[in-house]
Amino acid sequence: MSNFPWKTTLAVSTLLAATAYAFAQMSSGGPMGMHGQMQQGGVMGHMHSQMMQGQGGMHGPQSTAAGAVTMPGQDAFGAIQEIVQILQSDPKTDWSKVNIDTLRQHLIDMNEVTLHAAATPRVTDSGIEFIVTGEGRTVEAIKRMVPAHANELREIGWGAKTDDLPNGVKLTVAVTEAQPLTKLKALGFMGIMVQGSHHQPHHLMIAMGQFPMH
Repeated sequence: MSNFPWKTTLAVSTLLAATAYAFAQMSSGGPMGMHGQMQQGGVMGHMHSQMMQGQGGMHGPQSTAAGAVTMPGQDAFGAIQEIVQILQSDPKTDWSKVNIDTLRQHLIDMNEVTLHAAATPRVTDSGIEFIVTGEGRTVEAIKRMVPAHANELREIGWGAKTDDLPNGVKLTVAVTEAQPLTKLKALGFMGIMVQGSHHQPHHLMIAMGQFPMH
């Protein structure tokens, strides 16, 4: 019985030491701190789980640290989306005339000419020629787009014409004071094709059924 007080004192001392250690770990963020509480399934643990799973936490899909997502992921998709939004916001839109698929076909043409057409330049005494050729769907796009664009070029003061070829089109652009040969060579086929600002309103007119696809 004489050993009882000694054992009791030792037990109490051990309990106090353990309690003090645990408190110190919670205060310092150690393994018994907040992270330990998270692992024990408390409220903090639930919040931590949400954060790690992307359910509204710092790394979740609702995070807008860098701003709202705006890119549609594909350029033709984005162009169609823009046109549809314009039409839907206009109460005067005549939906009986709207044809978004026609616009889609035109955008496919643009894609074919931009990415798949071959354009071989040849300098002449009066300007520069581009032999624009392709295969399959690309040839169809070339024959629709290049002659139509030559008409647009003439309207903005360029000397341009086209001649039909079995597998494409020959585009001839004349040298002028405003369009010297050095500039025409630097622009190349696509640099000339993007001249003017008719493309954007043209797309809206196609979608509204007011302009044939070229």
